[in-house]
Amino acid sequence: MYATALKMLFRDKSKYFGIVMGVMLASMVITQQGSIFVGIMSRTTATITDMGWPDIWVMDPKVAFIDDTKPLQTTALSRVRGVEGVNFAAPLYKGQLRARLDNGEFQNCIVIGLDDATLTGGPPEMLRGDLSDLRQADAVIVDYVGATTRLARANPLPNGKPIPLAVGDTMELNDKRGVVVGISKNTRTFQSQPIVYTTYSRAIQFAPKERKQLSFILVKTTPGMPIAEVCKRISETTGLAAYTSREFTWKTIMYFIRNTGIPINFGVAVGLGLLIGTIITGFMFYSFTVDNLRYFGTLKAMGTRDGTLLRMILLQALVVGVIGFGLGIGAASWFGTSMRGTPLAFVMTWQLLFVAGSAVVIICMLSAMLSMRRVMTLEPAIVFKG
Repeated sequence: MYATALKMLFRDKSKYFGIVMGVMLASMVITQQGSIFVGIMSRTTATITDMGWPDIWVMDPKVAFIDDTKPLQTTALSRVRGVEGVNFAAPLYKGQLRARLDNGEFQNCIVIGLDDATLTGGPPEMLRGDLSDLRQADAVIVDYVGATTRLARANPLPNGKPIPLAVGDTMELNDKRGVVVGISKNTRTFQSQPIVYTTYSRAIQFAPKERKQLSFILVKTTPGMPIAEVCKRISETTGLAAYTSREFTWKTIMYFIRNTGIPINFGVAVGLGLLIGTIITGFMFYSFTVDNLRYFGTLKAMGTRDGTLLRMILLQALVVGVIGFGLGIGAASWFGTSMRGTPLAFVMTWQLLFVAGSAVVIICMLSAMLSMRRVMTLEPAIVFKG
């Protein structure tokens, strides 16, 4: 019987193709749009994830997300270092400063100042130069994307491509000289602004003078000490907020989810994909069942039980669901691969595949239930009527 069900399915090529395309469309849209959403959210936390070293981030209690810096007094660093369970604590400056380009234009940059002694929190990967080169006079490290795009120098040749910043080039940050000593590879940020690394003391010199300039304190806990317990001690002792890297990551993500229209926009796109896929699949599968009612009626007249007929329909729905899901995931993966190296944010996770698979199951079940009703109410004698 199951072989007969598959023969019925594959014989009607137009209906079979339409059903598969409906499932494929739904799974592709859900996976593609979901991957772009995850990619955008991952960029909001790029600074945190690129600094994989610290166990704890210490900050002002009013900080809402990574870019919402509220500077601390420098004495906070000593107080954090005195908390039991803190093995090492380093200062971190993070702010936005203007870089002056050769053509006179200005470009906002994310400037990160690292602890002068240890250079804790440096870029995840160096393409050119070495992190220790930051100890040279006026030294800065620029991320590769910023060096090749927004900070690139104008080409003197007509219609020539911009000339990327290279090691040895100079730049102006807030009217102060910086010498490029390295090019790093970083995760793109939410606004794709260039990232400039330097030492903490030099970053303070670059930045406008303020009474408080310590953005964050990066903490490494004592081995064997529970991180959550150290966070609690820091908060109780200093009155500052202390989060693990994971907690701070989710705090930043939830801020953008609650305060921007990004989730709604992608949710509408995913919902439309699910709705359109359900309508197309349901209509085509129901039409396929109606066209094959004479075969179902014949089987019923020959004594085939309703349960067997229902399992035949479920098998047909399962087959088109698996094929359509595979094609949809493949199309979304191809799209993401082809966009690699572009500004598009695309991160596909197993959770997205699970969501897309669940959506396909719902679509196939709804389509099968619609067709089952017609088969269950079918009178076998109808196939013998003129």
